[in-house]
Amino acid sequence: MKRLFYPDVLSPRASLGLLALRLLAGVAMMHHGWGKIQNPFDWMGPTAPVPGFLQGLAALSEFGGGLALVLGLLTPLAMFGLLCTMAFASFFHISNGDPFVGTGGPSWELAGLYFVISLCFILCGPGSFSLDAKLFRPAPSKA
Repeated sequence: MKRLFYPDVLSPRASLGLLALRLLAGVAMMHHGWGKIQNPFDWMGPTAPVPGFLQGLAALSEFGGGLALVLGLLTPLAMFGLLCTMAFASFFHISNGDPFVGTGGPSWELAGLYFVISLCFILCGPGSFSLDAKLFRPAPSKA
């Protein structure tokens, strides 16, 4: 189970890059989810195309997932929630005919970017500078 939360050790340079990405993407995701977490079951309004329960999960995955990313805590689990949320957000925008990059209107660029960032952290882990590393790093073997 520990391997799930802390995969193979990365170089210090790679871990520093992951730390920078974790901090920026995590804070941005928390900011993105802040308004939603204030009204988690009704942030899409009365004509929402999804039920309140799913709106709550999206609010939690965006704000809570961003916080978990900043801390590097339970990263694969938090990023799986965010991955699912961003997959649905991308699908929603694409099915509405929104372009990849919008010029002032809706687009699926940001949802796609957060999807890929989530996937990268699921596959690579949070790096050595994380709470996951402190809690789940295997003990050094004694020779």
